[in-house]
Amino acid sequence: MKIIRTTEGLQAYRKTLDDSVGFVPTMGALHAGHCALIEAAKARHQHVVVSIFVNPKQFNQAKDLECYPRTESDDQQLLETLGISALFLPSVTALYCEDDHYVVDELLLSQDRCGAARAGHFRGVLTVVLKLLNLVQANAAYFGEKDYQQFELIQGMASALFLNTRIESVPTVREADGLAMSSRNRRLTKAQRMLAAKLYPCLRNSESDDAARSSLSHAGFSVDYVTSAKGRRFGAVRVGAASDEIRLIDNVRIKI
Repeated sequence: MKIIRTTEGLQAYRKTLDDSVGFVPTMGALHAGHCALIEAAKARHQHVVVSIFVNPKQFNQAKDLECYPRTESDDQQLLETLGISALFLPSVTALYCEDDHYVVDELLLSQDRCGAARAGHFRGVLTVVLKLLNLVQANAAYFGEKDYQQFELIQGMASALFLNTRIESVPTVREADGLAMSSRNRRLTKAQRMLAAKLYPCLRNSESDDAARSSLSHAGFSVDYVTSAKGRRFGAVRVGAASDEIRLIDNVRIKI
């Protein structure tokens, strides 16, 4: 596995590869969900590039950025065992120069659900993903369905801006009790972890969005939203004290 830390190094490395390249962008703290993305890319491409970059532009709360888990050494060891071709580990200044005032925005889908609750979040996501897609020039990039709104926005951006990279989704990977795999799960206390497991069944088993919202509130969550669209029910909740809240999201397929 080649480790690359500069944009120039990544661009030079890309020139050595053929046209069979898959890309998996991550923020690290890797888990089985990331492994599923990598395995999907490996099944379809000769070369797989993974990036780890905790993007400060997509955090709307300084505390959330500060507390986001960082496990670079463990992540590198895991990626070695998975047999990827290259790991891109850029610094913040590698992707954002001092006079970088350019952003990518979307004016419709990004305004609801997580976009309504996290001002500027998707602007940060789309901006960094466009940078990474332009650098890697992969045939396809892989994203998990847990962050389904993010997947829709990135897929829409790739289409609207005529990018050559296909945007592919991979089904959500879950813990044995149904909790969607997430790097933020590492921050949950034992009691919060037990509560978090109730998110999935409340979304899946409730007869309506209102019923799901009521069940989540009764269980002890602070509910950001529950809403359905395009055959899926989406939910976002918070656990923990206001000074150290952990936000969890999930979505399930429903019959319409």
